[in-house]
Amino acid sequence: MAIKFTVSTTIPAAPKAVYDAWLSSKGHAAMTGSAAKVTAREGGKFSAWDGYITGRNLKLVPARRIVQAWRTTEFASGDEDSQIDVLLENAPGGTKLTLRHTNIPKGQSDYKSGWKECYFEPMKAYFAKRPGSA
Repeated sequence: MAIKFTVSTTIPAAPKAVYDAWLSSKGHAAMTGSAAKVTAREGGKFSAWDGYITGRNLKLVPARRIVQAWRTTEFASGDEDSQIDVLLENAPGGTKLTLRHTNIPKGQSDYKSGWKECYFEPMKAYFAKRPGSA
């Protein structure tokens, strides 16, 4: 049975700033601290964390929502892509980011802590250093 979970956090930046950084090769790399290549259009492909993560954009709603087919090099070749649905909402102090990750292959349950450690914490630090991003 596939694994799914939802995690959320508040990022000290406006939804548009978070959205734009997530979908920019330079911005994604800057906010996570690792190399990324992103084609910012529906159907566009991306890779992050030096190719450890790959996928494509399924649905993009500017400054509000990012839906991506998502996989890592740890997925077996026969595994279907998982899916992430990132919702961005105005909140006190910036943006409430809610990430729903579904269709994760059995045995791949560490991604919940990975989102927090490898995305949310670096993103908070990155945007906290950027005056005017909120």
